Amino acid sequence: MAGCRGSLCCCCRWCCCCGERETRTPEELTILGETQEEEEEILPRKDYESLDYDRCINDPYLEVLETMDNKKGRRYEAVKWMMVFAIGICTGLVGLFVDFFVRLFTQLKFGVVQTSVEECSQKGCLALSLLELLGFNLTFVFLASILVLIEPVAAGSGIPEIKCYLNGVKVPGIVRLRTLLCKVFGVLFSVAGGLFVGKEGPMIHSGAVVGAGLPQFQSISLRKIQFNFPYFRSDRDKRDFVSAGAAAGVAAAFGAPIGGTLFSLEEGSSFWNQGLTWKVLFCSMSATFTLNFFRSGIQFGSWGSFQLPGLLNFGEFKCSDSDKKCHLWTAMDLGFFVVMGVIGGLLGATFNCLNKRLAKYRMRNVHPKPKLVRVLESLLVSVVTTVVVFMASMVLGECRQMSASGQISNDSSQLQVTSEDVNSSTKTFFCPNETYNDMATLFFNPQESAILQLFHQDSTFSPVTLALFFALYFLLACWTYGISVPSGLFVPSLLCGAAFGRLVANVLKSYIGLGHIYSGTFALIGAAAFLGGVVRMTISLTVILIESTNEITYGLPIMITLMVAKWTGDFFNKGIYDIHVGLRGVPLLEWETEAEMDKLRASDIMEPNLTYVYPHTRIQSLVSILRTTVHHAFPVVTENRGNEKEFMKGNQLISNNIKFKKSSILTRAGEQRRRSQSMKSYPSSELRNVCDEHLPSEEPAEKEDLLQQMLERRYTPYPNLYPDQSPSEDWTMEERFRPLTFHGLILRSQLVTLLVRGVCYSESQSSASQPRLSYAEMAEDYPRYPDIHDLDLTLLNPRMIVDVTPYMNPAPFTVSPNTHVSQVFNLFRTMGLRHLPVVNAVGEVSPGSQLLRKSVGQSSPVFLFTFVRPRASWRRGPLPTPAGHL
Repeated sequence: MAGCRGSLCCCCRWCCCCGERETRTPEELTILGETQEEEEEILPRKDYESLDYDRCINDPYLEVLETMDNKKGRRYEAVKWMMVFAIGICTGLVGLFVDFFVRLFTQLKFGVVQTSVEECSQKGCLALSLLELLGFNLTFVFLASILVLIEPVAAGSGIPEIKCYLNGVKVPGIVRLRTLLCKVFGVLFSVAGGLFVGKEGPMIHSGAVVGAGLPQFQSISLRKIQFNFPYFRSDRDKRDFVSAGAAAGVAAAFGAPIGGTLFSLEEGSSFWNQGLTWKVLFCSMSATFTLNFFRSGIQFGSWGSFQLPGLLNFGEFKCSDSDKKCHLWTAMDLGFFVVMGVIGGLLGATFNCLNKRLAKYRMRNVHPKPKLVRVLESLLVSVVTTVVVFMASMVLGECRQMSASGQISNDSSQLQVTSEDVNSSTKTFFCPNETYNDMATLFFNPQESAILQLFHQDSTFSPVTLALFFALYFLLACWTYGISVPSGLFVPSLLCGAAFGRLVANVLKSYIGLGHIYSGTFALIGAAAFLGGVVRMTISLTVILIESTNEITYGLPIMITLMVAKWTGDFFNKGIYDIHVGLRGVPLLEWETEAEMDKLRASDIMEPNLTYVYPHTRIQSLVSILRTTVHHAFPVVTENRGNEKEFMKGNQLISNNIKFKKSSILTRAGEQRRRSQSMKSYPSSELRNVCDEHLPSEEPAEKEDLLQQMLERRYTPYPNLYPDQSPSEDWTMEERFRPLTFHGLILRSQLVTLLVRGVCYSESQSSASQPRLSYAEMAEDYPRYPDIHDLDLTLLNPRMIVDVTPYMNPAPFTVSPNTHVSQVFNLFRTMGLRHLPVVNAVGEVSPGSQLLRKSVGQSSPVFLFTFVRPRASWRRGPLPTPAGHL
């Protein structure tokens, strides 16, 4: 039946444009890149799993709260702070490891190649120098590609995947230890291999993996690492640590702890826990100062000086003391910054458009082929990049006269950079003595050194060189992002944008006569404009750049430039990370809904074929439900009958279910009587007198429950249906839509755990004889709960009964059938929900449908695309029919 619904939903959505493709699965459509007529839409894939951020407040959880006194609560909080501190330290050490070996390999490569070029320039053997450079680059890139073959999710920057995880979608393998190892070693090889990629983006992914794995004290990659650590065994806690790890990655990469915290808040998390803010900031600070401490000691030999806060250091922007007319920026420059923001947004939109087309081409022609083809593509990109860099430096570079100092003409004594970076920054490749090659100075330096050159060296690069460098770097960086190597996009975007900003400054100085402007400021604004046009970040990127420059006066121009760049780019397409999330088919919730969503209500999109369980259900029914469905959660319901007293006779199972329903129904009279009895037991005589005055008169038991009488008058009984029957596809329409009273929500993992641990009782016994599981026992197998298909059915008695009421969530978030879809959307996003039952005014699961799901993958056979991809789904055809899960 699920397959039929999937075909129906797919047919409704594709009837006007599919043709012969309508039988293909979403996975095939994603891989082949076949989309709607404009090729903009990719169906969500089913191999993603949603995360449960909402707490399941059941009896085991309440027992933990009852036994947790102030001392245990403080101990739990102290352990959490210790974990946050450890995550920050480990993330800083990971950044130190990557930076150390990238420096080592880059110095080795450039040292050998520079010596060869200087010798071969006189002997005429430059082809040998090119072969040496190719040998280094191909070896490093080959190693990086092999590591991605071992763990494919290690490719790219990892920011789109972490953004999905924090939004509530679990990408398989994204936070595994093997992914971390492949990411760390892969990124140092890809950066050392001369590809136009950065190591700052993968640092965010690495920090998130550290945050996810360290507090668990176990690893699926190293199965022998198992500790009996009872804390943080839920998706909610794990998500908090992943947020802290991602922020620590940003802080370690840029030396920006506040920017890292804002990045985790703005770009990553779909909802935010207020108590998490201080922990995330503390983790970011720990990562920043750990990396700063060790880098300063290793490079400067002055341990504890804290001179290098991050992997990327912009240095200090300062005018020369001899130039009294120089200012970092003036009010008149804001007009130029706005124009640069517009151009940066256009360039970023162009970059994203080209990269999206390349990604679709890879999905159609590279990914379906053997994995060796991906390695060959990476090697091809490496060959082309190496040849272009070498030939551009030899042919297009301009030999310029060195300044008197041979280094930096600005007052560079204040720059917080190593002397090695400054002295080796200018390259004399293919140029005579006392001159340097400006193109080679940009290409044959680490990208961080090239950025420093553009920020702080004046009169070093000609406008032609800057224009050619920008064009070549733009195209090669766009081609490189997306190949099968770990790669970041922050540094390439900054370098490309810095060249653009420096070009604007040179034009204004040389051709317009604005000699007072500070070239470094325009280079910084150009870098911000291009990076903002590509990634579309605003608040966090502003703070990151301010912290990296250590210059608060740049706050206003950077903020204005980023806002303008984002607005301009959003007019054409989305940010690069959002584009790649869509290409992967991840059902990521947008920040806001479309206005058209208010035309729909919850009753229009809820699941029409409900699968549910009873409070007391036989094992055979539970096994049948779990094996024939892929839903992650099931509503716990009871039926409404007219002759319940007669129906209870002779059947203990039915009697238990009816008794549970009666005990769970709340009436005003019953609640007032309960409170009055509770108050009468209070020692105060005044309260006792008040209770006596307001105590209602006794009524017959048959007339106490007015709500139950109303339900019994409204609905007729169904004597042929028994609660131990599992929902059947052969039910009649009357049977399928009989009234049901909603009592709670039980998760698939909880049901399987109950079956594995033998939690049940026989029909001849009372439900009180059923074994009880503690909260620790229920969460012991997290995050890899046993699968129902791996369960040995011979060990189970199918006639035994399971009482699920102590383990269900009796009070999940619910909505009315008349709730607008935009309100449902806000509940899902702001509260981090995965399931949302729809109940009517009298507490029934409404006839016809009853559960909204944000879940993906195993949790729903069909997706409701109005929430997954709201924008494109309204452009064609009629409003969608309620044919699938959310």
